[in-house]
Amino acid sequence: MSSRVNNTEIQVNDPDDVRNVVLVGTAGSGKTSLFENLLRARVAGYRGEKSDAERLSQLYLASLVTGDVVVNLLDAPGNPDFVGELRAGIRAADAAIFVVSAADGVDGAARVLWEECAAAHLPRIIALSKMDAARGSFDDVVEELKDALGAGALPTHVPVRSGGAGPGAQAVTGTVGVLSHRFRDYAGGGDPVLVEGDERHAELVETHRGPLMEGLIQEAEDDELMDRYLEGDDPGREYLLGDLMRATAGANLFPVVPVVASSGVGTEELLSLIELGFPTPSLHPNPTTVQLTGEEAGPPPTDPEAPLVAQVIRTTTDPFAGRLSMVRIFAGTLRADASVHVSGHRSFFAGAEDATHPDHDSAERIGQIQHAVGSRLVAKDHAIAGEIVMVPKLAHAGTGDTLSDPDHVVVVPNWRTPEALLPLAIRAASRNDEGKLATALQRLAVEDTDVRLARGASDQLVLWTTGPAHADLLLARLKDRYGVNVVQEDVKIALRETFVAKASAQGRHVKQSGGHGQYAVVTIAVEPLERGAGFEFVDKVVGGAVPRQFIPSVEKGARAQLERGVVAGYPMVDVRVTLVDGKSHAVDSSDMAFQMAAGAALKEAASDPTVTAVLEPVDLVEVTVGEEYMGAIMTDLSARRGQLQGQDADGRTVVVRALVPQLELARYAIDLRGLAHGSGTFHRTFHGYELMPPHLLP
Repeated sequence: MSSRVNNTEIQVNDPDDVRNVVLVGTAGSGKTSLFENLLRARVAGYRGEKSDAERLSQLYLASLVTGDVVVNLLDAPGNPDFVGELRAGIRAADAAIFVVSAADGVDGAARVLWEECAAAHLPRIIALSKMDAARGSFDDVVEELKDALGAGALPTHVPVRSGGAGPGAQAVTGTVGVLSHRFRDYAGGGDPVLVEGDERHAELVETHRGPLMEGLIQEAEDDELMDRYLEGDDPGREYLLGDLMRATAGANLFPVVPVVASSGVGTEELLSLIELGFPTPSLHPNPTTVQLTGEEAGPPPTDPEAPLVAQVIRTTTDPFAGRLSMVRIFAGTLRADASVHVSGHRSFFAGAEDATHPDHDSAERIGQIQHAVGSRLVAKDHAIAGEIVMVPKLAHAGTGDTLSDPDHVVVVPNWRTPEALLPLAIRAASRNDEGKLATALQRLAVEDTDVRLARGASDQLVLWTTGPAHADLLLARLKDRYGVNVVQEDVKIALRETFVAKASAQGRHVKQSGGHGQYAVVTIAVEPLERGAGFEFVDKVVGGAVPRQFIPSVEKGARAQLERGVVAGYPMVDVRVTLVDGKSHAVDSSDMAFQMAAGAALKEAASDPTVTAVLEPVDLVEVTVGEEYMGAIMTDLSARRGQLQGQDADGRTVVVRALVPQLELARYAIDLRGLAHGSGTFHRTFHGYELMPPHLLP
């Protein structure tokens, strides 16, 4: 190993000495407990981290040394509200440990996470947690895995129970390697031993050895292994491990390892597979890059001598200590005190600039570079391609930004951020909070790429979040981190008014107060237009009843009144106003008088309640769920006054499209999870305005 490692420093000199691994699993799967066990197994004195809400809501990094490699472990949140943090972890990692609870099986939420890893073609080991609480036999659980995740889920180790091979109350005390036939006794300790001649252990592996060998032959494309297997020749552990490494790296074969958090069963097996079976940064493809001109520059080489290309994976902000950035280096070498170029250009990849996270470029000087050794941050003078490090006090770089060589500036695309679909309306609790709120929100946006800030109806401040846990986290950060107290409000819907029948009226603005008076009379006809048509003004005055210079005044007054609303104070849309007659005075008529008269005419035309109505905004909603949930989804959409527009199915999932009033979607991000057991997603786009039922009027 060319890297230097001691108790206070990890200095890597070759990308092949690094493994970047993200732990993925649903909340409650045992993922974080496994993360802590892996660190305890290799980091002297490691006692673990407090699992508070902040810790469990963000990507967490810690490093360890096992065998000849440095392992950067990333613990990704399991709550679906923080899928953006998961995607950041997938961007930073070269492989994943996918944690599944043997007691709970693979639910819809776990399948969604599996698809996230599959979309990135990420090599995976399946850690089958809570084996001591499994309701069925190990073989039964494995069959469930294959049904849910595919035939590539193949055990490389099987559990050994204290009282025998069967399930029940017996504790899982060790494992037997399917390829090595070696038994590791976690209860008794000691090195693994061969189990030849032990019928009980031999039976444990016999069921799984054949399928694993066939999987290795197929996925490693090893004809020699096929011949030797058919002839009954055992090629040996080292030969098989080479095939296992190639098959695992191809992300088509997924070794299954049983683990138990309380006793540490499975940790040594996982660490061995990470070292021998997971790809190095050189073998896992880097993301592509683009130049500032927008031209593609291709993926950078995983070469410490190449120009620097790195990306900020996560940012945390402390009001006293400042920013701390997690940085994945794809190419080149990041050095303390070096100057780098910072680029954030979402518009290159999204097609439009994000107002909450605008495009930017700046120069930055790197101060310290730190390695996360267990729970300690240890300074180092440089980090090379393939490493993940912590960089404190970057003044301009936010989450997702690219750090590159100032002479070779490129931009790495952001990972796909989840849609923020749960609105949270807030206002400052006091004048003092109002002065601090804008700055605090800007800082939140720097560290959290998933939040979106917007101004809603009546200039209401709305934070668009990914779910209730995300909303609670943002509120807690505003209060605890930035000292800003806010008050939550009901989200206001941008209602509109319109005419639904023809009407006509006369408007008068006549005042005499000595000197020049005010005089204007207009007669208008109002009629509804089709949805989305806006406002149309027509001049049909004849004979000079309204002087030509005051015709624009009538239109201006009508527009102003429509914007203020005529009936309930909401802007009025989709109407045609026709000026048909009027009166003027040679001295007292004026621009303002005709504006006021036009507004009065509109109010008079709307005085009959049968000719006006309120419109509500309607979104086109596309819901993607498993086919088994389609009936519940369609029933729920109908209950939300949705107009079903169609559906598409591919045999596994279905996309249901419906037009749904925005008033009915305020909590849909929460409700859909319950309906689809955590596996549903939806997308919404503004469609237009439709008549609001009178009984729902505010």
